Amino acid sequence: MSRFLADLTPLKISPAYRRIWFAHGVSNVGQQMTAVAVGLQVWDITQSSFMVGLVGLAHLIPLIGFGLYGGALSDAFDRRTVGFVSAMGLWATSVLLVVQSMAGWSNVWALYLIAAAASSFFAVGNPARQAIIPRLIPTELLPSANALSMITWNLGFTLGPVLGGLIVAATGTVTSAYVVDVIAFTLVAWAMFRLPKLPPIVEEGAERPKAGWASVKQGFEFLRGKKNLQMTFYEDIVAMVFGMPRALFPAIAAQWYGGTTADVALVLGLLTAAPAAGALLSGVFSGWLAGVRWQGRAIVGSIILWGASIAAFGFVRTLWVALVFLAIAGIADNISAVFRSTILQAATPDEYRGRLQGVFTVVVAGGPRLGDVEAGTVAALGGEMFSVVSGGVACIIGAVGLAAKYPQFLKYDARHPVP
Repeated sequence: MSRFLADLTPLKISPAYRRIWFAHGVSNVGQQMTAVAVGLQVWDITQSSFMVGLVGLAHLIPLIGFGLYGGALSDAFDRRTVGFVSAMGLWATSVLLVVQSMAGWSNVWALYLIAAAASSFFAVGNPARQAIIPRLIPTELLPSANALSMITWNLGFTLGPVLGGLIVAATGTVTSAYVVDVIAFTLVAWAMFRLPKLPPIVEEGAERPKAGWASVKQGFEFLRGKKNLQMTFYEDIVAMVFGMPRALFPAIAAQWYGGTTADVALVLGLLTAAPAAGALLSGVFSGWLAGVRWQGRAIVGSIILWGASIAAFGFVRTLWVALVFLAIAGIADNISAVFRSTILQAATPDEYRGRLQGVFTVVVAGGPRLGDVEAGTVAALGGEMFSVVSGGVACIIGAVGLAAKYPQFLKYDARHPVP
């Protein structure tokens, strides 16, 4: 039985990784409480799924530029410094959310601007945080470390929305959710500050990477022709752009399941948390993932299961059944995420890890944001049910089509990582 449970070795051998793991676990809870609160604020102001979807666009636009540039910064400067500064920036944006809520603003554009600022700091810091892990953990333990990281990530997605919904319902205001986020990012800044210095590793005779768009271009030049690395991006884009119905959850909670304002807030929290609950369950029983050799096949199969589960969710109107389908989708997404992260970390040289993690950040964080826009737009044209079901089907078609176009990805061997 123990071999199926999560491998805790990375936490035991690296105090620095342990601090990051804990702090980001707490911050993920705060961030997801904030995501629920922002969605509720926008919905209350506009009564529009399309406008809720535009929160994703507000995150996406700065994410693209700053994510790529942040990757270059992570390869050129001490990754500890980059991570700490970005954590302080996220703390400041959370303070702004508290201020606007307490002031009683009803301007949706202010929320979009704050969301864009938070996305900018996240985009700069996330490549550094991800590129730090291979410097703290041996290569053979990367699947285990990534599975542990996904546990805290999904614990945040599970507890955060539920706690956010409960706190907003109990207090009658979103301010309390924003305050928790401020406290959480204080812990992240502390964890980053406690890291050892992590300057770039430069091979003898090689030139130290420089921050700038020329460095970003070098990262893309390295990525050219690296089909296995490219496929980790392509498959995730398909899953998140077409199969992510998150922006529809406020409307689904209100229109499919109804009730009082407090009821809607609680259902919204449950819907948002369900995929993460499944992913968390998958993470707890992730010990077997370290033995998976053909990781490309696991990614493609997981994304097909994700799309099928999302499509099924669109057909049901019984809440507990809907939550089960969303949880199954979360299990599939977690398995895909663990192996996509592992392939990127194991098959990329350290001098390019920051820049490739920048691309990864744009894809992983930007894909769901673009998915918010896609889901909200399709719902505005054809309704929430059509948006959910068509997105799940499109996800399956895209995953299968990519695997057929790049069959070498199905032969990716974890014992011999090839980018």
